[in-house]
Amino acid sequence: MLSKTHKNVPGLLVCLVIAMSTSFLSQNYGGPQLLYALLIGLSLHFLYLNETVRPGIDFCAKTVLRLGVALLGIRITFADISAIGIHTGLIVIFAVATTVSLGYFLAKFLKLSPDFGLIAGGSVGICGASAALAVASVLPKTKENERFTLLVVVGVTVLSTIAMVVYPFALQLLDIAALPAGIFLGATIHDVAQVVAAGMLFGPEAGDVATVVKLFRVALLLPVVLVISIFFGAEKSSQKIGWGSLRLIPTFLLGFVALSVIASMQILPSGVAQSIGGASRWMLVIAIAAAGLKTNFQELAKLGWQPVVMLVVETLFIAAIGLVFIANF
Repeated sequence: MLSKTHKNVPGLLVCLVIAMSTSFLSQNYGGPQLLYALLIGLSLHFLYLNETVRPGIDFCAKTVLRLGVALLGIRITFADISAIGIHTGLIVIFAVATTVSLGYFLAKFLKLSPDFGLIAGGSVGICGASAALAVASVLPKTKENERFTLLVVVGVTVLSTIAMVVYPFALQLLDIAALPAGIFLGATIHDVAQVVAAGMLFGPEAGDVATVVKLFRVALLLPVVLVISIFFGAEKSSQKIGWGSLRLIPTFLLGFVALSVIASMQILPSGVAQSIGGASRWMLVIAIAAAGLKTNFQELAKLGWQPVVMLVVETLFIAAIGLVFIANF
């Protein structure tokens, strides 16, 4: 075990340095940290060709990623889920389910791998880059899936940033009240950070509502990834859903649930919970840096224009659902 850990140290340090650099860039110059991590990783792809650092980069891209997703559970409480109301909750569930399904069928229509559609649909429907990484982690490990996941991370980050700026001003022009505006922002923007920023641009009340709705979407990461793991994952189940299918539940999802329960019970000091949430964010940044190091721009270009079309169509689709809902609010 010590020998294996020693082999991972050089690559882990490379990813950690990239993550620290992105934190500095994001804090001092603005912009999404995850996107910085990906772009810096892509620019340093040559490091992955070095046998010394490769094991650690692979470790970050897989193990650290799963730990980061598991620790996301500390941000979700049952109180947050119940606070949005049954009607809004059902609409959000419908939007997430249909967006993921749309991604699957769009992939088939565009003659792409169904895995691509699930990664893109989960990313747009749930929580951007984090969901893309979580969904991809339970699907078969192929170079094509890895390249597509990176493209999705770039695409949803760009689209989420555009939505963060455009949506609040569009809602103000339409004279939408704070409560439905917050619901729309939380239900349609991909990344958590952009949801919070967009809500604050509209107003404090809308910001609080948007955050709660977004956290509910993040909570749906568990059932969505579980279903994808059972029916489309690397170990597909040939049996009906039942107790025998529990072996297919990824361990990191169990950690996600456990931390969500702990957060709901409020047995941890708030400082500890915030530290766990911060650790989750850092792990996801490190994992994104590792994913970038494993890929180069030429490989991303091989994916063609179809993935971009998928992401744009899915983004417009979930926004349309949000508009219909607030129009009848």
